[in-house]
Amino acid sequence: MPSKLTAGSFAPHQLLPFLQQQSQGSLTRLYQRPSSCLSIFRLLSPLERQLVMNMLWLESPIPSSTMSAWVNKDGKKLYDAALSSLSQIHIISNPLSKLNLNPTFKSSLRQAITGGGEHRSFGVPSEKDEKRGPTTVESLDAYAVERWETILHYMVTSGTGQAPTKPSQGVLYLLQRSGLMATIGGGSLQITSAGFQFLLHSPHTQLWDLLLQYLHMAEERQMDLVEVLSFLFMLSTMELGRDYSTENLSETQKAMLEDLRDYGLIWQRKASSRRFNPTRLATTLTSSLPPLPSSSRSGSASQAQGFIILETNYRLYAYTDNPLQTAVLNLFVTLKSRFPNMVVGSITRESVKKALANGITADQIISYLTTHAHPQMRKNTPLLPVTVQDQIRLWELEKNRLKSQEGYLYTAFASQADYEFVLKYAKQLNVVLWENGAKRSFFGSMEGHANIRGFIERRTGAGG
Repeated sequence: MPSKLTAGSFAPHQLLPFLQQQSQGSLTRLYQRPSSCLSIFRLLSPLERQLVMNMLWLESPIPSSTMSAWVNKDGKKLYDAALSSLSQIHIISNPLSKLNLNPTFKSSLRQAITGGGEHRSFGVPSEKDEKRGPTTVESLDAYAVERWETILHYMVTSGTGQAPTKPSQGVLYLLQRSGLMATIGGGSLQITSAGFQFLLHSPHTQLWDLLLQYLHMAEERQMDLVEVLSFLFMLSTMELGRDYSTENLSETQKAMLEDLRDYGLIWQRKASSRRFNPTRLATTLTSSLPPLPSSSRSGSASQAQGFIILETNYRLYAYTDNPLQTAVLNLFVTLKSRFPNMVVGSITRESVKKALANGITADQIISYLTTHAHPQMRKNTPLLPVTVQDQIRLWELEKNRLKSQEGYLYTAFASQADYEFVLKYAKQLNVVLWENGAKRSFFGSMEGHANIRGFIERRTGAGG
């Protein structure tokens, strides 16, 4: 086993903890589809993939002692963690005695690698429509970028009166359920602190954040979770630019087409069409390739190399022509000038307070500036001016220096003894928030009021 791997060399995919929560029966149903097994295999760590491949072509279980003999002392911890992870998603059985792959998983993965069979789990290609002409990869990329940016742009600008095209109700419900947006004061939806943190992630991570929430909602919508997962895995193994038929899809998967169109994963000429095209967002679900084209308007290229320059006088220059990136900056920057390829603004007390009021934290602002810093700034040590970082945090402390808490004020005690007796009881309950012995008064939390009131009434009724 490769002992040079370290615990931090591979971050587990977001979907794996969700799969670990599923029953063995559900996962076995999922493993009946070769496309699902191949997709899950892609999500595993390098060491886990190596273990699977070592056992894939064995016809009988292998003793655990034989497998562990291949592992040196330095790799033992990683080896045990890999076995545990594979066991939790029921790919490996009996990790303590004899190691063996789940028979269903083994058979399907073999089929995925060697081909053959009538499973059709990789999709059924549709015959070419000579009248309409082929669907180009460029048009699919443009469609995916437009749909995805519509979601992100709405998150950023909603509540400011500058919201562009509104996503579908299904997308809005998903954003609310995932906690990325919330209704503030009974008004319109606005981005939350979790939503701003979401914007800091890569498009691939963002997409899976939403899809995981979609999976959690599947049962309450009376959707077959295995069918939902298998369709997502099917899409991830399809060929970009090819037409696929809807006739082989289950009822659950056909119902998913509308949702996935709204997210930009699928393109159809019209809702009733019997064919569909997966976009790059779908075909890269289980791969390491970028889900959006770097040459598009999405600003992926500028995000990769950084586009923000921040000076010690709080002045900010952003070399971008992307409306989404400009809208994100507008959340915590006072924008003053806009040019064809650049916007200029300043980080001010008012702009930061506005961001803090929307749930965005100082650390998130600093993290965004650091992540998207221009290559020229990366020559500086530290990367961002310390004075600006400190001032942003001070503005946050200024906002958080006062905290309000509901409760009850107890005062007008007949004697010092009465006051001390009741105060002692309240302290035993750990509900005292403030006290003033000189004025014989203290303030208790809402949770403790019923007990304190009952104690006082019992003491009064007893003639105390």
